[in-house]
Amino acid sequence: MPLTDQHRFGMQLAQMSRGWRAELDRRLAGLGLSQARWLVLLHLARFEDAPTQRELAQSVGVEGPTLARLLDSLESQGLVQRQSVMEDRRAKKIVLCAPALPLIEQIETIAAQLRSELFVGIDEADMKVCMRVHGHILANLEKS
Repeated sequence: MPLTDQHRFGMQLAQMSRGWRAELDRRLAGLGLSQARWLVLLHLARFEDAPTQRELAQSVGVEGPTLARLLDSLESQGLVQRQSVMEDRRAKKIVLCAPALPLIEQIETIAAQLRSELFVGIDEADMKVCMRVHGHILANLEKS
């Protein structure tokens, strides 16, 4: 059965995503964080206000129990802290601790360097077309 361009596109997108994340993980290995932990820190840093554990799990794309284990580890490293929510005793807000901030800065610097290397030779107009296509696919996924 011949592969359609749509099929190739999907395979290429998946391969690119895996490869990009693997390369970033390789470059971040020296920071002593697993891929799952640096991903949680990056997502947490992007929230304007401290998210609940549920909001953070949705943002990262993991189940609650998985995030709870990651947070246990990050909390034991002094990188995050769980805080009670006054309105809901069961909910916990997740906040970054001071030692996490320089670590996140390092993660962001390494990630920015990788992005600049990966986008060498890519025209801005091509990038906009690609982002429009991805946005359309994402919108179609949300309809499903």
